[in-house]
Amino acid sequence: MGEKAKTLVKLENIQKSFNRNKVLKGVSLDIREGEVVSIIGGNGAGKSTLMKILTGVYKADAGALEVNGEKIEGYNPSIAHEKGVYLVPQEPLLFPNMTVEQNLTIGFHKNKHDVRSETKQLIEELGWDMDLNRLANSLTIAEQQQLEIIKGLLRNSKVLILDEPTSALTFSETESLFKVVEKLKASGVGIFYITHRLDEVFQISTHAVILRDGKVTLKGSIDEFTKDMLIQGLLPANNEKEYSDQFEKKARILENEEAVLKVQSISGNGFRNISFDVYKGEVVGLAGLVGAGRTEIAEAIYGINRVTEGNVLLNGQDITNLSVYETIQSGLAYIPEDRFLHGIFSITSVRNNITAQIMKRQGFFTKRKKEKALTKEYVERLSIKLSSQEDEIKSLSGGNQQKAVIARILSTNPQVIIMDEPTRGIDAAARSDIYQIITELKEQGFSILLISSDLEEIERISDRIYAIYRGTCSACLGLDEINATNVMKAAFGTYEGRDSYV
Repeated sequence: MGEKAKTLVKLENIQKSFNRNKVLKGVSLDIREGEVVSIIGGNGAGKSTLMKILTGVYKADAGALEVNGEKIEGYNPSIAHEKGVYLVPQEPLLFPNMTVEQNLTIGFHKNKHDVRSETKQLIEELGWDMDLNRLANSLTIAEQQQLEIIKGLLRNSKVLILDEPTSALTFSETESLFKVVEKLKASGVGIFYITHRLDEVFQISTHAVILRDGKVTLKGSIDEFTKDMLIQGLLPANNEKEYSDQFEKKARILENEEAVLKVQSISGNGFRNISFDVYKGEVVGLAGLVGAGRTEIAEAIYGINRVTEGNVLLNGQDITNLSVYETIQSGLAYIPEDRFLHGIFSITSVRNNITAQIMKRQGFFTKRKKEKALTKEYVERLSIKLSSQEDEIKSLSGGNQQKAVIARILSTNPQVIIMDEPTRGIDAAARSDIYQIITELKEQGFSILLISSDLEEIERISDRIYAIYRGTCSACLGLDEINATNVMKAAFGTYEGRDSYV
């Protein structure tokens, strides 16, 4: 559209905090007619918060938002739609038991016949084949996204936000989407494209913006950048910092040492052909971005979900698709990502939380004296701060709740512990305590599979790192390869170092 293209949206010095957590720290960017601006950032960079401000879901604490050159008071989702700003969500929001046409016309004040005519014209122009009488629950993910895009265009949207639109699409469906993006560009629609896939950025974008820790670290025309330049923009400012003085790494695996946990070419829902080993007394990191498939892998190993191909061996014993109870009995433990939903029994005491799995093993009528002694041991060992063993666990801080979860896991005397985002939602002091616990467990001979989206965390603690990208293992980093740049590249699927390490 050239330099004379109209500015559709302008964001200036946007700031947003939740409690004391500063999520956006003065973000400025704009989009013009016919531009595709890719927004790239790690987990927690502020992408979703920024887009929720643009769509009126959140109100900025400071800064200015202009749509079509107009500053709008009381900006909200209804006004955003009215002004032509529409978000196509990563997970389509449809009424499954309603038809395609009913989903499209809901909330419209236009004549239904006119909407139907406009819809048919749009579908024809976009080159899609969509039966308006089909139920939404019969649509594929690609068709659901097509439906969401049509909903936006029927509202005369001039700014579309596509949030990870290809995460569940096949190659041919992705190619079809990109053709539509090109048509929308040519018609003057501006598109904010949120993605973790750098190949896509260079395929369809006119501009790229890197968000890191709530700030724009890089932005400009796509032809000014290479993949490596984008990766460098994603890296933390202190990426050269060394942590060897705090965490003693296991430098090598003994030649004749047998792996405690062997994962052999497993596939399942959300991942395929995953292989790795975990040895005694080491921390193996599973790095990757949210949605890469790491939690799905962990849950399949643990027995929550099924392994459809391949095998999981613990000390040479095949534990593939055993029940969770049998897996625990075999010596495998799992600390889930969502502590509040899956990790703690929120309305009962700290004592009950710590001794819950031991009680199951020994029978319900475990002596109260033994429970108290066990709780006391772990409260002291892990420095859990509480006033009484009878405190409801939900009254504790997030860090102390997590320590109680670790205590319950340790009470089962596991050999391998899977930790999924162990420091999620806890403060810096508690985070340091968790790191110290991991270090001590490692020294005591426990094997740990660490899942983390925190680049610094997984870099600091892991002896080896397997990177998961789009459900497959994109790289394995040995001790001498672990640094911020390599971990970031591997998480984004661009690492070109050696692909195996033993």
